[in-house]
Parts: sequence; structure tokens; C-alpha cells
Amino acid sequence: MANDRWRLSQAYRIPVDRSRHDLRRLAGRVVLRVATHMGRFSYLVLEILRGLVEWRIWVPRTFEQANHVGAGSLFIVLLVAAFAGGVTSLQAGYQFTGGIPVYFAAGVITESIILELGPVLTALILAGRVGARYAAELGTMRVTEQIDALESLGRSPVSHLVIPRVIAGTIMLPVLVIFADLVGILSGWGAARSALDITNYDFVYGARYFFRPFDLWYSLIKSVFFGLAVTVVPCYMGFNTQKGAEGVGRSTTAAVVSSSVLILFLDALLSKVLLE
Repeated sequence: MANDRWRLSQAYRIPVDRSRHDLRRLAGRVVLRVATHMGRFSYLVLEILRGLVEWRIWVPRTFEQANHVGAGSLFIVLLVAAFAGGVTSLQAGYQFTGGIPVYFAAGVITESIILELGPVLTALILAGRVGARYAAELGTMRVTEQIDALESLGRSPVSHLVIPRVIAGTIMLPVLVIFADLVGILSGWGAARSALDITNYDFVYGARYFFRPFDLWYSLIKSVFFGLAVTVVPCYMGFNTQKGAEGVGRSTTAAVVSSSVLILFLDALLSKVLLE
């Protein structure tokens, strides 16, 4: 009886997949997945560069996408910039106490907005708003075979769908950053008058004392790279969507997360390269 029970337990025992615990197999899968994404991403970038010659196709669509990116995101960008400038002034009022001249706070507020808060916050907002939209749109077109229909007609889906979105986002993000910097500084100026009891003359003097002309160029250069990160990565995620509606949701989430992480990485890299 005991032997029969033992044989029965052995017959119905669920086999254990030890390959999951093998670090070498796991590392191999990760390397293959990364290499696959790098190859597909490089191919998409090459197709974008090749499709630039078809300007009659992507130029009219670029104006339409630029309107969606610029006018559609302007309100939320200015709102966040206004709060960022006000909060920076309140924190400066908390920190700058004692014998530090008040015009130092004005320099900190303006430089923080121009160098960091304006470009980075604007890019993160567009990563959530525009990047998610691009990934969802292209992912839906992929799973509903609209992209395949363009290819069957001999049309380049990159020229029709990807290039207008990339160029529109890359052009409009620096424009939005300029507005964000201006509103953030004005908001910080207004908040500093109440939080720091600073005069208009002291604020203007401090802002001009610490300002360098390269700061504006630095802000715009960062915004151009951030615009590429906000557009190219979501377009790649949406363009390679699989597995129906579930894949669209997964691509949208991956697009927002990947572009946000890339923005922070580029922020650190450009700060290291340009400010030295």
C-alpha cells in the first residue's frame, strides 16, 4: 500500500522548471531582448532618415501634429511652470534667512527655472501626454492592420505616421520650454515678493547678476534632445506593438516609462557635457 501511494505521488508530481533559476539562461534572454530592441530601433531611425526626402508627405501632417502638441499641451505646461516657480520661491524664502543678501534668492529662482525645472518638467509632462498618445495611436494602427495596409499599398508608414510626429514634437517642445521658463520666472517673482519681502529692483538685479547668455542656449539644447526622447521612443513602442489590446496598453506604459527615464538620463549627461 505504501509503495502504491509513493508511485501515485511520483506520477502526479508537477515537474520543476530549473531553467528559470539558471542565471546564465536569464542573462542570455535579457541580452537577446536588448539586442532585438536595439536592432529594431536602429532600423526605425534609419527609416526615418530615409523618409525625410519624401517631404511632400510629412510636411502637411507635421503642421497638424504640431498644433496638437503645442496648443494642446500649452495650458498644462504653463500651469505646472507657474506652480514650479512659486514653490521654488517659497523654498528659497525658507532657506535664505540670516545674513545672505536677498538678491541671491532671485538668482537661484531664475537659474533653477531656466537650467532645470523648465525643460525637465515640460519634457516629463509631454512624455505622459504626447508620448502615451503616440504609442496608443500607432499601437492601435498596428494591431488593427492599418500599418500593414499602408505597406501593402506601397506607401511608407514611417513617412506618413512617424516622421510628422517626431518633427512636430522636436520643434514644439523648445517653444513650450520658452513659455514655461517665462511663466516660471514671473510666478517666482510674484511669490518672492511675498515670501522674501524682496523689491522689484533686487529681484531684477539678482536675476541679471547670475544670468549667463549660454543658459538660454543650454535650456533649448536640452529641450531638443528631450523632444526626440518624447517622440522617437513612443513611436517605436507603438510601431512594434503586438498581442492586440493588451499589447497596446503594455506599449503605452512602456513608452511613458522609457521616455521618462531617458529624459532623466539625458538631463544628467547633457549637464555633464555642456556645463563643463
